[in-house]
Amino acid sequence: MRNVTHEELLIRAKALDLPTQHHIDGRAESGNGATFTVVAPRNGQSLPHVADAGEAEVGLAVAAARRAFDSGPWPRLAPAERGRILLRIAELLEERREELALTISLEMGKPITDAYDIELRAAINTFRWYGQLADKLTDESPHTAPDALALVTREPAGVVGAVVPWNFPLTLASWKVAPALAAGCTVVLKPSESSPLSALVLARIGTDAGLPPGVLNVVTGDGPTAGRAIGLHPDVDVLAFTGSTAVGRHFLRYAADSNLKRVWLELGGKSPNIVLPDAPDLEKAAATAAWGIFFNQGEMCTAPSRLLVHSSIAEQVTDAVVRRARELKVGDPLDPATEMGALVSEAHAERVLDHIATGRAEGARLRTGGDRTLTATGGSFLQPTVFDRVDPGMRLAREEIFGPVLSVLTFDDLDEAVRLANATEYGLAAGLWTSDLSTAHQVSRALKAGTVWVNCYEEGDLTVPFGGMKQSGNGRDKSAHALEKYTELKTTWIQL
Repeated sequence: MRNVTHEELLIRAKALDLPTQHHIDGRAESGNGATFTVVAPRNGQSLPHVADAGEAEVGLAVAAARRAFDSGPWPRLAPAERGRILLRIAELLEERREELALTISLEMGKPITDAYDIELRAAINTFRWYGQLADKLTDESPHTAPDALALVTREPAGVVGAVVPWNFPLTLASWKVAPALAAGCTVVLKPSESSPLSALVLARIGTDAGLPPGVLNVVTGDGPTAGRAIGLHPDVDVLAFTGSTAVGRHFLRYAADSNLKRVWLELGGKSPNIVLPDAPDLEKAAATAAWGIFFNQGEMCTAPSRLLVHSSIAEQVTDAVVRRARELKVGDPLDPATEMGALVSEAHAERVLDHIATGRAEGARLRTGGDRTLTATGGSFLQPTVFDRVDPGMRLAREEIFGPVLSVLTFDDLDEAVRLANATEYGLAAGLWTSDLSTAHQVSRALKAGTVWVNCYEEGDLTVPFGGMKQSGNGRDKSAHALEKYTELKTTWIQL
């Protein structure tokens, strides 16, 4: 995207053919005729009116997925053939990479360079990885008594309901859809009402790649109606959700009130990023801390929103983070030079500003930012914001803000650092900066988090699992472990 100008991208964005209808049973479906408007965060202007699903539309999608699973070819295809179709989806995502990057940038405010280089790369790699893995899985034959044969087979779990948020609309959809399809399941995907467009494009691509009708269905609508209907539907066998802890609780209740479907949750975070005096490169640690909290406008469940710094280096590290925050280019998401775009909506921007106001009132020191910017655009832009002198009991240190707001806390010894890091209901991710190998291992073991990054942040690939502990959820996305969510183990005992 760096060879394309801002002006060229504005023209291409206007020319996009954006889908607006549900994708059910392999074709576009208008449903009941109700629609809602998607608003572009970059300028507050309306994008297309998109079909708004009620219980009836969810029912149609689930019925299509049920037929496709119970009597269609997908679960019965050779795994290598399923893999070839997933690889074809990856190819088509690559061919339509610019279109999808523009769509994501328009619908949720992500900088176009990040959408193209990071989000689309992740989605493409996910379908490619699970496409290559599809025929590499093996069953088991445990050693038993000589007069018996035991077989342990993995079978697809059935119809998967996948509900995903707006912050990484295509990446997180891919993390659910690709392994579910590789396992032989069928899927009903509900994207966020803030970012439904890229998911509808993905559905088109799936059909173009050769997915049979009903294998991948997309319904668009809000959580209290469409999401609830998926959660309560008795023909949904597995529910995979990424989003807030509060909504995750609802899905557990829906499962209890319906068919006890398995529910896999990837929820919120308040991730600590610990910097010790022996960090191999304090400037790199500070730069990474700034990148981590301001990347994607801070709208990340893994965002290192609590910077825990040893008191002996706190001023040095905090000053470096503040300098980086002030240098960051906030701008139009469709400008390739933009480093931080717009928050997803005006309502979300107001929630983040409320956290900032509370931080000031509670006595934290505002070092930079703290207000709106680019107000003439009509978009929901905020300044990169850094607070220090944050007390562990403050709201800034306890609640997930999901915006470009960093809280700096200090500690005097390693035990205090670990205690502060774990003093949260969340357990999604953590960072640690140290040159001491023993410290790295000991602290990593002590941190209650699904992922610990040492001397880096947000690194990894499809080979490693991703997910949380405590109220950050259960189960894992990515890696071969993701297939555990979408398969059932069956034991067959044969007496010889």
